Amino acid sequence: MAQHIERHRLASQAADVLLGRIQAGEWPLGHRLPGESTLSVQLGVGRSTLREAIRELAGKGVLDSRQGAGVFVTATDPAEDTDTVLRRATIASVTEARIAIEAEAAALAATRRTPADLRTIRRTLTARGVDGLTIAEHVDADMAFHRAVITAAHNDVLTQLFDVFLPRLRLAMIDMLKIRPVASKSEDHAAHCELADAITARDPAAAAVASRTHLSALKESFT
Repeated sequence: MAQHIERHRLASQAADVLLGRIQAGEWPLGHRLPGESTLSVQLGVGRSTLREAIRELAGKGVLDSRQGAGVFVTATDPAEDTDTVLRRATIASVTEARIAIEAEAAALAATRRTPADLRTIRRTLTARGVDGLTIAEHVDADMAFHRAVITAAHNDVLTQLFDVFLPRLRLAMIDMLKIRPVASKSEDHAAHCELADAITARDPAAAAVASRTHLSALKESFT
Protein backbone atom coordinates (compact mmCIF):
# COMPACT_ATOMS: atom_id res chain seq x y z
CA MET A 1 0.00 0.00 0.00
CA ALA A 2 1.61 3.28 -1.11
CA GLN A 3 1.67 5.96 1.56
CA HIS A 4 3.62 9.12 0.77
CA ILE A 5 4.82 11.50 3.45
CA GLU A 6 5.88 15.14 3.71
CA ARG A 7 9.48 16.15 3.07
CA HIS A 8 9.94 17.53 6.61
CA ARG A 9 11.93 15.27 8.96
CA LEU A 10 11.64 12.51 6.40
CA ALA A 11 13.42 9.76 8.26
CA SER A 12 11.37 10.19 11.44
CA GLN A 13 8.16 10.43 9.43
CA ALA A 14 9.10 7.32 7.47
CA ALA A 15 9.79 5.52 10.76
CA ASP A 16 6.35 6.59 12.04
CA VAL A 17 4.68 5.28 8.88
CA LEU A 18 6.50 1.95 9.11
CA LEU A 19 5.63 1.63 12.79
CA GLY A 20 1.98 2.37 12.04
CA ARG A 21 1.85 -0.35 9.42
CA ILE A 22 3.52 -2.81 11.80
CA GLN A 23 1.05 -2.00 14.57
CA ALA A 24 -1.81 -2.37 12.09
CA GLY A 25 -0.73 -5.95 11.54
CA GLU A 26 0.57 -5.60 8.00
CA TRP A 27 3.88 -7.19 9.07
CA PRO A 28 3.49 -9.55 12.07
CA LEU A 29 6.22 -10.37 14.58
CA GLY A 30 9.04 -12.26 12.92
CA HIS A 31 7.94 -11.14 9.44
CA ARG A 32 10.49 -9.85 6.96
CA LEU A 33 9.81 -6.41 5.52
CA PRO A 34 9.74 -5.89 1.74
CA GLY A 35 13.00 -4.87 0.08
CA GLU A 36 14.40 -1.36 0.05
CA SER A 37 13.29 -0.57 -3.48
CA THR A 38 9.68 -1.53 -2.73
CA LEU A 39 9.51 0.38 0.56
CA SER A 40 11.21 3.43 -0.93
CA VAL A 41 8.54 3.67 -3.62
CA GLN A 42 5.71 3.09 -1.15
CA LEU A 43 6.95 5.78 1.23
CA GLY A 44 8.12 8.20 -1.42
CA VAL A 45 11.61 8.55 0.06
CA GLY A 46 15.13 7.70 -1.02
CA ARG A 47 16.95 4.60 0.13
CA SER A 48 19.26 6.52 2.45
CA THR A 49 16.25 8.04 4.21
CA LEU A 50 14.61 4.62 4.43
CA ARG A 51 17.75 3.12 5.96
CA GLU A 52 17.83 5.90 8.53
CA ALA A 53 14.18 5.19 9.40
CA ILE A 54 14.94 1.50 9.78
CA ARG A 55 17.91 2.30 12.03
CA GLU A 56 15.64 4.47 14.18
CA LEU A 57 13.14 1.63 14.65
CA ALA A 58 15.96 -0.86 15.18
CA GLY A 59 17.26 1.35 17.97
CA LYS A 60 13.84 1.14 19.60
CA GLY A 61 13.75 -2.64 19.31
CA VAL A 62 10.99 -2.76 16.67
CA LEU A 63 13.14 -3.94 13.76
CA ASP A 64 16.22 -6.09 13.40
CA SER A 65 18.38 -5.74 10.30
CA ARG A 66 20.14 -9.04 9.60
CA GLN A 67 22.94 -8.96 7.07
CA GLY A 68 22.12 -11.03 4.03
CA ALA A 69 18.64 -11.90 5.30
CA GLY A 70 16.70 -8.64 5.44
CA VAL A 71 14.86 -6.56 8.02
CA PHE A 72 12.57 -8.34 10.47
CA VAL A 73 9.87 -7.22 12.90
CA THR A 74 10.92 -7.96 16.49
CA ALA A 75 8.33 -5.90 18.42
CA THR A 76 5.16 -3.92 17.80
CA ASP A 77 5.83 -1.24 20.42
CA PRO A 78 9.02 0.81 20.71
CA ALA A 79 11.13 0.11 23.76
CA GLU A 80 10.94 2.93 26.26
CA ASP A 81 14.10 4.69 27.41
CA THR A 82 14.49 3.62 31.03
CA ASP A 83 17.25 3.63 33.60
CA THR A 84 19.08 0.52 34.78
CA VAL A 85 16.91 0.05 37.86
CA LEU A 86 13.71 -0.01 35.84
CA ARG A 87 15.24 -2.39 33.33
CA ARG A 88 16.21 -4.74 36.13
CA ALA A 89 12.64 -4.60 37.45
CA THR A 90 11.41 -5.44 33.96
CA ILE A 91 13.59 -8.52 33.59
CA ALA A 92 12.58 -9.68 37.07
CA SER A 93 8.88 -9.37 36.23
CA VAL A 94 9.28 -11.10 32.90
CA THR A 95 11.29 -13.90 34.48
CA GLU A 96 8.63 -14.46 37.13
CA ALA A 97 6.12 -14.93 34.32
CA ARG A 98 8.51 -17.31 32.60
CA ILE A 99 8.82 -19.42 35.74
CA ALA A 100 5.04 -19.75 35.97
CA ILE A 101 4.73 -20.80 32.34
CA GLU A 102 7.92 -22.73 31.67
CA ALA A 103 8.13 -24.87 34.82
CA GLU A 104 4.68 -26.30 34.10
CA ALA A 105 5.47 -26.62 30.39
CA ALA A 106 8.69 -28.50 31.19
CA ALA A 107 6.80 -31.01 33.33
CA LEU A 108 4.21 -31.54 30.61
CA ALA A 109 6.93 -31.82 27.95
CA ALA A 110 8.55 -34.65 29.92
CA THR A 111 5.37 -36.70 29.64
CA ARG A 112 4.14 -35.63 26.21
CA ARG A 113 7.28 -35.09 24.09
CA THR A 114 7.57 -36.92 20.82
CA PRO A 115 10.76 -38.06 19.04
CA ALA A 116 10.38 -35.02 16.78
CA ASP A 117 10.12 -32.75 19.83
CA LEU A 118 13.32 -34.22 21.26
CA ARG A 119 15.17 -33.66 18.00
CA THR A 120 14.12 -30.00 18.02
CA ILE A 121 15.09 -29.58 21.66
CA ARG A 122 18.52 -31.13 21.06
CA ARG A 123 19.08 -29.11 17.89
CA THR A 124 18.22 -25.82 19.57
CA LEU A 125 20.26 -26.80 22.63
CA THR A 126 23.31 -27.28 20.41
CA ALA A 127 22.67 -23.99 18.61
CA ARG A 128 22.53 -21.95 21.82
CA GLY A 129 25.88 -23.39 22.91
CA VAL A 130 27.79 -22.27 19.84
CA ASP A 131 30.78 -20.02 20.61
CA GLY A 132 31.17 -16.59 19.06
CA LEU A 133 27.50 -15.60 18.98
CA THR A 134 26.58 -11.96 19.42
CA ILE A 135 24.34 -11.14 22.37
CA ALA A 136 21.30 -10.88 20.09
CA GLU A 137 22.15 -14.16 18.36
CA HIS A 138 22.61 -15.91 21.69
CA VAL A 139 19.28 -14.60 22.99
CA ASP A 140 17.51 -15.70 19.80
CA ALA A 141 19.07 -19.18 20.06
CA ASP A 142 18.15 -19.38 23.75
CA MET A 143 14.56 -18.34 23.06
CA ALA A 144 14.34 -21.00 20.35
CA PHE A 145 15.38 -23.66 22.87
CA HIS A 146 12.89 -22.55 25.50
CA ARG A 147 10.11 -22.34 22.93
CA ALA A 148 10.96 -25.86 21.77
CA VAL A 149 10.46 -27.08 25.35
CA ILE A 150 7.12 -25.29 25.62
CA THR A 151 6.01 -26.61 22.23
CA ALA A 152 6.82 -30.14 23.43
CA ALA A 153 4.20 -29.69 26.16
CA HIS A 154 1.55 -29.72 23.40
CA ASN A 155 -0.54 -27.08 25.12
CA ASP A 156 -1.51 -24.30 22.73
CA VAL A 157 -2.38 -21.87 25.53
CA LEU A 158 1.08 -22.12 27.11
CA THR A 159 2.70 -21.63 23.71
CA GLN A 160 0.54 -18.61 22.97
CA LEU A 161 1.31 -17.07 26.36
CA PHE A 162 5.03 -17.44 25.73
CA ASP A 163 4.70 -15.95 22.25
CA VAL A 164 2.79 -12.94 23.61
CA PHE A 165 5.64 -11.71 25.79
CA LEU A 166 8.49 -13.10 23.68
CA PRO A 167 9.26 -9.71 22.02
CA ARG A 168 9.45 -7.99 25.41
CA LEU A 169 11.48 -10.87 26.82
CA ARG A 170 13.93 -10.75 23.92
CA LEU A 171 14.56 -7.03 24.30
CA ALA A 172 14.90 -7.27 28.08
CA MET A 173 17.39 -10.13 27.83
CA ILE A 174 19.53 -8.36 25.24
CA ASP A 175 19.44 -5.19 27.31
CA MET A 176 20.43 -6.90 30.54
CA LEU A 177 23.14 -9.11 29.04
CA LYS A 178 24.79 -5.96 27.70
CA ILE A 179 24.86 -4.63 31.25
CA ARG A 180 25.74 -7.87 33.01
CA PRO A 181 26.90 -10.87 30.93
CA VAL A 182 26.29 -14.42 32.16
CA ALA A 183 28.83 -15.19 34.88
CA SER A 184 29.59 -18.71 33.63
CA LYS A 185 28.54 -19.73 30.15
CA SER A 186 29.45 -23.35 30.84
CA GLU A 187 27.24 -23.50 33.95
CA ASP A 188 24.43 -21.75 32.13
CA HIS A 189 24.57 -24.25 29.28
CA ALA A 190 24.81 -27.16 31.71
CA ALA A 191 21.55 -26.02 33.30
CA HIS A 192 19.87 -26.17 29.90
CA CYS A 193 21.34 -29.62 29.26
CA GLU A 194 19.91 -30.78 32.60
CA LEU A 195 16.46 -29.62 31.52
CA ALA A 196 16.75 -31.36 28.16
CA ASP A 197 17.96 -34.56 29.86
CA ALA A 198 15.00 -34.57 32.27
CA ILE A 199 12.57 -34.21 29.38
CA THR A 200 14.33 -36.98 27.50
CA ALA A 201 14.12 -39.23 30.58
CA ARG A 202 10.39 -38.54 30.93
CA ASP A 203 10.91 -37.17 34.43
CA PRO A 204 8.36 -34.36 34.91
CA ALA A 205 9.41 -33.53 38.46
CA ALA A 206 13.08 -33.17 37.51
CA ALA A 207 12.15 -31.15 34.41
CA ALA A 208 10.05 -28.71 36.44
CA VAL A 209 12.80 -28.33 39.04
CA ALA A 210 15.47 -27.79 36.38
CA SER A 211 13.38 -25.11 34.68
CA ARG A 212 12.45 -23.33 37.90
CA THR A 213 16.00 -23.48 39.29
CA HIS A 214 17.57 -22.09 36.12
CA LEU A 215 15.06 -19.26 35.75
CA SER A 216 15.16 -18.36 39.44
CA ALA A 217 18.95 -18.10 39.26
CA LEU A 218 18.57 -15.91 36.15
CA LYS A 219 16.19 -13.62 38.02
CA GLU A 220 18.52 -13.34 41.01
CA SER A 221 21.50 -12.49 38.79
CA PHE A 222 19.68 -9.45 37.42
CA THR A 223 18.26 -8.08 40.68
